[in-house]
Amino acid sequence: MTPALYLEDLAVGQRFASASLELDADAIHEFAARFDPQPFHLDDEAARSTLFGGLAASGWHTASLTMRLLVRSDFKLVGGLVGAGVDELRWPRPTRPGDRLSAEIEVLEITPSRSKPDRGMVRVLITTSNQQGETVQTCIGRILAWRRPVPVARLPTGGVA
Repeated sequence: MTPALYLEDLAVGQRFASASLELDADAIHEFAARFDPQPFHLDDEAARSTLFGGLAASGWHTASLTMRLLVRSDFKLVGGLVGAGVDELRWPRPTRPGDRLSAEIEVLEITPSRSKPDRGMVRVLITTSNQQGETVQTCIGRILAWRRPVPVARLPTGGVA
């Protein structure tokens, strides 16, 4: 198991990988029925006559699966993956039934906080791809990272300073 990382353990250009997971039509239908009930996510036949040309997962479904991949990746931060915002989110191609998704996280920028010295911000590019290596989602986001605690210097006891 990879140990959790502090801000100081990260470097610009560093990359982390996830395992993969497979998406099936039932999961696409279930997510869409609850959160994005549009015909191209719910009905295989209706989806054929849309711009997607067939059943496609909701982009929000792809985003939630990407989060699952991130949590299970080797990008482990002390305190967890606490998001602080998304600068950009794109779905260049649809996620389809049978797709096996994986994610790669690349550190773009590391900024220690000036007002809160115990933390900083990490800007990352997250690329989610299918089994053919085609990108189905890109996300540039900001994640909070804790700084390594600094040991407190102690004066010897019993002596005069």
